[in-house]
Amino acid sequence: MKPLPPDAVDAALGTLPGWVRAGDALERTLRFPGFTGAITFMHDCAPEIDALDHHPEWTNVYNTVRVRLTTHDAGDQITNPDLVLARLLSAKALLHGGA
Repeated sequence: MKPLPPDAVDAALGTLPGWVRAGDALERTLRFPGFTGAITFMHDCAPEIDALDHHPEWTNVYNTVRVRLTTHDAGDQITNPDLVLARLLSAKALLHGGA
């Protein structure tokens, strides 16, 4: 798998509100109305994440989910699957009241 060039990542970030480049990863902090919303979001995402076979690094504390996306098979660089996953997580977050 090939890392994306920086200009391609920058262009993609223009279509991914809330996401930022943090070194060689994409990151976003999502806040939900409460703990249940955050956990339900993570649970709802799990089957589609598994189907993509591209898993996020994420943590949950109360109503907050912090996400970090990078591709380990590409030397911990940003690849197209990271962008696909960022779009999926953004869409799911909206469904669960995340911002």
